[in-house]
Amino acid sequence: MATSKRSAPSRRSNTNSGTREGISASLPRRRTKALWELRLYVAGMTPTSIRAFENLKKLCEEHLHGLYSIQVIDLLERPMLARGDQIVAVPTLVRRLPTPVKKIIGDLSNTERVLVGLDLRPAGGWH
Repeated sequence: MATSKRSAPSRRSNTNSGTREGISASLPRRRTKALWELRLYVAGMTPTSIRAFENLKKLCEEHLHGLYSIQVIDLLERPMLARGDQIVAVPTLVRRLPTPVKKIIGDLSNTERVLVGLDLRPAGGWH
């Protein structure tokens, strides 16, 4: 997972938390566009959790161009946080902003499904 300098998460900066210890890197926020606030709920640093984070990071870099924050929440360390976003399975991605709240369960390897789920791409019609 990503590691770099320590910094406190802030609503004004993009935070990419990559480990259970909360090591993060801050990127400057562009004020002209909306900030995407994403939470990735995991249960330990399992291969599936790591893959979900890597897939999410790649997708965000390609489609959100630095206008996002990722908060990784390890439910083994902070199980009470599952209640707030009604998490029933892990890994689960929760898009808090922009509204409405959206949830995607799994390792996020199906890029098309994730893009549609986050409203970054329109859903395909029935053919």
